[in-house]
Amino acid sequence: MRVLVACEFSGTVRDAFAACGHDAWSNDLLPSEAGGQHIVSDCIEVVQRGGWDLIVMHPPCTALSVSGNRWYGRGMPRNEERLAAIEWTMGLWRSAVNVCGRVCMENPVGVLPMPATQYIQPWQFGHGETKRTGLWLYGLPPLVATDVVDGREARIHRMPPGPDRWKERSRTYSGIAQAMATQWGGNA
Repeated sequence: MRVLVACEFSGTVRDAFAACGHDAWSNDLLPSEAGGQHIVSDCIEVVQRGGWDLIVMHPPCTALSVSGNRWYGRGMPRNEERLAAIEWTMGLWRSAVNVCGRVCMENPVGVLPMPATQYIQPWQFGHGETKRTGLWLYGLPPLVATDVVDGREARIHRMPPGPDRWKERSRTYSGIAQAMATQWGGNA
């Protein structure tokens, strides 16, 4: 299967699909931290090229998540930035479902104008942490928990400010990436 993981610089999800034998590519405006098959380009352009059997997307969540309401909420000075982020993300979604029959878009609890298909937590996939994350699915079944563990630490939420905070908060947990690859891709 040809798999595109859009808006991913870490390579976590891409590498999980590659480990299952798929022709997996990541794509972001940033270079990949892990090397491998990666396209540095605007993801909407890469999605629209077509030829993908599965697309998993992680659009930037800074202006989309409810945790930013104090900066981006209605009547706040950065509300126009939030509206632009919503419009861009919905354009990405439309582009993907127009060219591919199997699409997942991942984002934390936020302000997108359509409800998530399901919400997952890291502790359902082997990580003792909380980070409620929505999955918008097209042509894919909901993910099934693979390893429910104890512990409900809000490490991501409590992460101190710093220049790389956004990078660390945006990473997909390896257990979730593995579940995506095995449940949606199986063995090639």
